[in-house]
Amino acid sequence: MSISIRNISKKYGKQIALSDVNLSFKKGEIVGFLGPNGAGKSTLMKIICCYIKQDSGNVKVCNLDTEKKSLEIKSKIGYLSEKNPLYTNMYVREYLCFTAKIYKLKNVFSKINDVINKTGLKPVSNKKIKELSKGYQQRVGLAAALIHNPEVLILDEPTTGLDPNQLVEIRNLIKNVGKTKTVLLSTHIMQEVDKMCNRIVIINKGEIIDDQNISRLVKNNIDLEEHFRSLTD
Repeated sequence: MSISIRNISKKYGKQIALSDVNLSFKKGEIVGFLGPNGAGKSTLMKIICCYIKQDSGNVKVCNLDTEKKSLEIKSKIGYLSEKNPLYTNMYVREYLCFTAKIYKLKNVFSKINDVINKTGLKPVSNKKIKELSKGYQQRVGLAAALIHNPEVLILDEPTTGLDPNQLVEIRNLIKNVGKTKTVLLSTHIMQEVDKMCNRIVIINKGEIIDDQNISRLVKNNIDLEEHFRSLTD
């Protein structure tokens, strides 16, 4: 398994963010995390990325324990957070070069060109990030998450701020990346889950309330949005 999550729990004060969560994900899966605000989606993603620690339980990424091998795990994960923090005074190429050097990559120029082409950043690659639209800034964040060719890609609201044309391009990129990686993404846009993912995990009040293949819903003529509402209302 690419990711193994066993009995994970997390509290913020008295508030339960995650309660005894068990999941596993393998290479080639694109998994959509669905849930109301505050359900625990982002907390679970941050634990997998080693940005915060769980209170109890065990998480392994590529057979490495998150509490013992956090630095090594971070080199295997590409992460795009919901707020997408960027150094907006940098030029696009400058920022990607900076990111590549953090990962101590070789052939930096070639890798920057490759990820710029993959994410459709070529028309704005010589502009400052602060001059870009929200959609293009989202692409810069995605490019930075992909530049080191991670085994696992974790995306928190990756399609936020994209126009219809950009949605199609980023959706196709994520689907293509998901053929050889494990991709976990959260989104509020049901259509995006339906078009990008092959599996859904629904989280509510820190608990997993559903986990199944999209194809099963399609086969049984179950509308994803209605199914989500029936479980979370």
